[in-house]
Amino acid sequence: MTEPDMATGATTPRATGNLPVELTSFVGRRQELTEARRLLCAGRLLTLSGVGGVGKTRLALRLAAETARSFPHGVWLADLAPLAAGELLGETVAQAIGCPRNDLEGLREHLRGRRTLLVLDNCEHLLPECAALVGELLAAGPGVRILTTSRQPLHVAGESVLEVPPLTVPGAPGTVPAPAGTAPGALETVPDGRPGPALTPVPGPASAAAPGPASGPAADAASGGPEVAAAVAGTDAEAGPGPAPEVLSEAVSLFADRVTAVLPDFTVDAGNSVAVTRLCRRLDGIPLAIELAAVRMRVLSVEQILDRLNDRFRLLTQGSRGAMPRQRTLRALVDWSYDLCTPAERALWQGLSVFSGGWDLEAAQRVCASDEIAGAAVSDVLTELVDKSIVIRREDAAMPPGDGYGVRYDMLETLRQYGEERLAESGRRTALRLRHRDWCRELAERAEAEWFGEHQMRWLARLRLEQANVRATLEFCLSEPGQAWAALEIGAAMWSHRLSWTSPSEGHHWLERALAAETPAGSERAKALWVDAWLVLLRGDAAAARPLLEECRALSERLGDEAQLAGAVHITGFAALLAGAFPRAFTLLEEALERRRALGHRGHAWVALLQLAMAAVFMNSPRSSALCEEVLETARRERAEWSVSYGLWIVALDRWRRGDAQAAAAMMRDAIRVKVRCHDHLGLAQCLEGLAWILTGEGARPRAAELLGAAHMVWRSIGTSLSGLGHLAGLHDRCEELLRRGLGDEEFTAGFLRGSELTLDAAAAYALEGGPPLDAGDAEQEPGVAAVLTRREREIAELVARGLSNRQIAETLVIAQRTAENHVENILRKLGFTSRAQIVRAWNTRQAG
Repeated sequence: MTEPDMATGATTPRATGNLPVELTSFVGRRQELTEARRLLCAGRLLTLSGVGGVGKTRLALRLAAETARSFPHGVWLADLAPLAAGELLGETVAQAIGCPRNDLEGLREHLRGRRTLLVLDNCEHLLPECAALVGELLAAGPGVRILTTSRQPLHVAGESVLEVPPLTVPGAPGTVPAPAGTAPGALETVPDGRPGPALTPVPGPASAAAPGPASGPAADAASGGPEVAAAVAGTDAEAGPGPAPEVLSEAVSLFADRVTAVLPDFTVDAGNSVAVTRLCRRLDGIPLAIELAAVRMRVLSVEQILDRLNDRFRLLTQGSRGAMPRQRTLRALVDWSYDLCTPAERALWQGLSVFSGGWDLEAAQRVCASDEIAGAAVSDVLTELVDKSIVIRREDAAMPPGDGYGVRYDMLETLRQYGEERLAESGRRTALRLRHRDWCRELAERAEAEWFGEHQMRWLARLRLEQANVRATLEFCLSEPGQAWAALEIGAAMWSHRLSWTSPSEGHHWLERALAAETPAGSERAKALWVDAWLVLLRGDAAAARPLLEECRALSERLGDEAQLAGAVHITGFAALLAGAFPRAFTLLEEALERRRALGHRGHAWVALLQLAMAAVFMNSPRSSALCEEVLETARRERAEWSVSYGLWIVALDRWRRGDAQAAAAMMRDAIRVKVRCHDHLGLAQCLEGLAWILTGEGARPRAAELLGAAHMVWRSIGTSLSGLGHLAGLHDRCEELLRRGLGDEEFTAGFLRGSELTLDAAAAYALEGGPPLDAGDAEQEPGVAAVLTRREREIAELVARGLSNRQIAETLVIAQRTAENHVENILRKLGFTSRAQIVRAWNTRQAG
């Protein structure tokens, strides 16, 4: 496979990644895209810098999309805006790129030998951390390229910096010549500056942006529809002499495009061209400013907008002159948008700035209701902010179908920061942060109370969506004097869901910090101690868990807190299980089960029962089958699907130990299907291990070796050492010994390495396929279809295979077309496909099989 030729557009057959779907057409930026492509081709690190609102992120995403097929191992976006500090930078990047591990060495190892593009968006608040990480990642291998957006360069060796300018405006230096075929004399002027009769109108786009990346000159000007016919160009009386008349104005094209979204019949014509030209030049061609102004066309004419903007600039010149002109331009526009809001809209804008990574309506009502806005009115005010383009509304495909939490809202980071600044000026910042804290506490408490039941999968999905919010409130609690107790509460309440968040390491990160702070020696601390002990045990660090459990037990006994004492006994028994001390573990876990049941803790009791069944299986207890069946039956009765997967896993091991390998393998694969859907990487590793053990005795040794390698990859991804999981390590070692004896060291090692090079999704799909072993190089091939898709995605893949368009899918399933488009994009991303035709072929092949 040859090196990517980004300059000419030569591509490889396949591209993967996590780039978002474009929601609006892409206008202009032909010169910047050409130069950025050249710089990214010539070097390996490119930073797009510029003021807020100038379009760095949008340009980066378009550049990434247009070069995606040059990177067979993916183009991956990591949005760093929600991160308040640099501690979780590595973990955030690892999650974004699907790295099996979240430590620096793991990231380097994951990228080594790969041709991939990493997009780090919004680096300016983490410059030292980003610079250090980028330097390390570039050292992983020559195939790694990194594209960053930041208001300042990173100052890393080998960095190319492209200053992103505003869009070209009529009569401004650097205006781009019109492409061939543009009618000459697009705008002629007479001496008094009025447009002459040769004006060519600028229509809006004929269709919405296509979901995939566009290419070619026309798409550079406006993706998703015919190129804007002939953009307004030339000069007016204000500008004096300008460039030749055959010029293309990106700023006017963008304005026309965005106005058409709210006024479909709008065109730039002889009656408004001078005003539009002046407006775009007054806005310095800054895309965000132009889009905010375009929204005002619902109620104002171009001339009225220009008049009000001129008033705003006159006021602005009386203030600080320290800011750069373009920064003053954007500030003026945002100030104006803010002042045009009602008092209720301003208050909500301020309040919403405390959210990180988005929110839903319930959260906005809970946090932002105030004297200015009654709780019931938040929905109406939020709708107004969406209409004014301050807030972005989207339907999130991550939530289960039909769930009421599928609609999410967010703000551009520039507007969020503005709202945060206004919130601080209002004196309400701490009050709103405390409300956000309380909302996160309630969220965590509800999740803990409801996790073991029919809403389990919904909670797993929702908490993944709220991860940035939980991080933000934990950071606030740990940096605000007197709030560490709340971090203990929130972090400890999340115990039941930490496994679904990729790794137990992050939960430990927060609890370790909270426990080190000065907090009351009460029940909250006792609970946090046993939860933190549980998390470090899952990482294989028994030594770190011991003092935590000792302190927890002593504190619980002193407080007379039976609930936390039950937790101490429970996790002490779990520690014995991991150490391979099965009889002691059985005794302690049986005691913990009795304590949990007496307290009415259904979820905790089920976990104790699961671990008791594990001890019984590993010590060959005659009670093992009955206990395992009780684990599975209880989870099914509660309709707790994630818990059912653990029940399937332990019953499969018990049946395997009793000689029913065929049933055991089928149950293990059923468990894997659920693990993939709920992102339970710890559980996936256990299932891959178990399936390898089962297949070893069934004559499928090459496949078993590869599955052991895949399990090894997942263990490393969550920062867990198998050597610290004694209940599994013994069977793993026995399996490896049998495989080496049966295959020989060389063949076993080759298979193990092939498996370890699989991605998480590909490893799961391979375990489910039941096909022949991997050939060398197959680790990067496209995975199976149904294994890695949610129920709704499988349903939509079926409709795609039948030839339905996104609109027809939406009508069939009674969902929004945008939701259908998002689902199709998720399917393409998960399967590493680049076209619907690949879905059709893969799905039809699956059905034929």
